[in-house]
Amino acid sequence: MKRNTHTVDIISLGCSKNLVDSEQLMRQLEAEGFRVTHDAEQPEGDIAVINTCGFIGDAKEESINMILEFAQAKEEGRLRQLYVMGCLSERYLKELAIEIPQVDKFYGKFNWKELLHDLGKAYHDELRLERHLTTPPHYAYLKIAEGCDRQCSYCAIPIITGHHVSRPMEKILDEVRHLVGKGVKEFQVIAQELTYYGVDLYHKQMLPQLVEQMAQIPGVEWIRLHYAYPARFPMDLLRVMREYPNVCRYLDIALQHISDNMLTLMRRHVTKEETYRLIESLCREVPGIHLRTTLMVGHPGETEADFEELKAFVRQARFDRMGAFAYSEEEGTYSAQHYTDDIPQEVKQARLDELMEIQEEISSEVNASKVGSRMKVIIDRREGDYYIGRTEFDSPEVDPEVLITPPAGSTLRIGDFYEVDITGAETYDLYGNIAAE
Repeated sequence: MKRNTHTVDIISLGCSKNLVDSEQLMRQLEAEGFRVTHDAEQPEGDIAVINTCGFIGDAKEESINMILEFAQAKEEGRLRQLYVMGCLSERYLKELAIEIPQVDKFYGKFNWKELLHDLGKAYHDELRLERHLTTPPHYAYLKIAEGCDRQCSYCAIPIITGHHVSRPMEKILDEVRHLVGKGVKEFQVIAQELTYYGVDLYHKQMLPQLVEQMAQIPGVEWIRLHYAYPARFPMDLLRVMREYPNVCRYLDIALQHISDNMLTLMRRHVTKEETYRLIESLCREVPGIHLRTTLMVGHPGETEADFEELKAFVRQARFDRMGAFAYSEEEGTYSAQHYTDDIPQEVKQARLDELMEIQEEISSEVNASKVGSRMKVIIDRREGDYYIGRTEFDSPEVDPEVLITPPAGSTLRIGDFYEVDITGAETYDLYGNIAAE
């Protein structure tokens, strides 16, 4: 197959923070006259850039397999140039360059601007706020910081990204205004750790102030917060969520575990009692809030008693959305250096399956409780007979969706909000009809 010259295929792996980097690169390439595709099912350019993830074993394996697939295409003459950037490349740059020589150059997570220079192009500073959005045009991810200072035992993020670095508030707000001008209505606010925002620049946690100022920008319809941390949580954020209707009653807060034994081994700097107290405050101060969390099983030192405590926690907390994963040892982390990965993989998997089975039942009950209610929904796309939308309690890609049957002979506008009567529920999806006026 003949490749199109002056076309660049961008492949983004991993989290939405990586996606923002890819979108910035795409805009810069377009300014230099390149045609750019993103995650194309059939890559067609003569240049490919793979933005890698290096967080856990499965993500690293996916990234390496993707690089090898494109390296083979280059060997077979189906690709002229191959570049790799992102977290995996940041972490293993020297090793990858030796192991996969077909790659023209590896970049880390923060020096991808050099790619433009290596292509004989320039970085356009005047476009620093601009991105080629790969999401539907009505929502965007908004990255407010990089790095993390938390030093949890199992996590390689600080090794990859370094210390927490907040973006200046005025630059973030300028970007929000710019994106609103492009038609963005909904913002998914992201960072490795949201609640630390501002400590490095302003010497105190500034997430409540940032969100409050965002909420006052005309055209910002929904603000949703991802990747909060439970220790030293900025409680004034709850006032902002309560007082501003465009700040979604939704919080993604990774708790990881509940037993004091595990929280200590994980170096989470929070206790079981503090965790329960925080959840109680969240639900009391922001009525109707939906909580998403992530939990880990199989960390070194997790006993059967610890796991039973975790199961009891999930049953009692009844999280609206929950993900879980099994511990995998990451070189260079505190766990890898100080603990023995002594829990068999089959035990980790069994615990993971059991935990998710409990959550599946809770999710079914949470969704069923919404039948008969009327909810504000934004429309993302159409699939077959249904329009697919989300409520304020649903983040793209990871949370339930609402499948809407349109009124006979009518169409719904993608990116618009509608009042929807919820008529049915499955474990992870809702069904509804447009509310009669």
